[in-house]
Amino acid sequence: MNRRTLKKNIRYICGDVVSQCLFATHCLPGAKIEEFNDIILKTAHLQTSSLRRTSVTFDKTPKDFDSRAQYNKARREYYSKAFKSLEKEFNKELQDIVGDMNKALPAKKTK
Repeated sequence: MNRRTLKKNIRYICGDVVSQCLFATHCLPGAKIEEFNDIILKTAHLQTSSLRRTSVTFDKTPKDFDSRAQYNKARREYYSKAFKSLEKEFNKELQDIVGDMNKALPAKKTK
């Protein structure tokens, strides 16, 4: 996945979470509005911090390696490791946010 696609996906996911929060606060009676507002802020922070983390650069130059192939391999490994770390942390924080959303929903009514 390239950087541009990764940034788009982050924006789409965070936008979907916020839209679900807004839907819940406006359409579900008994939803905890203050908690949903906090979740929206957490989601905004997640988006900005994740987008900032996509702007990494490889700190070596081709001159630091014996061949261009070694440079390309090291560069690919660097970016792969950085983006996998970002994905892992993003997913963990997103799961926490979804858990908070579930807690903020109104209690289920039983007959």
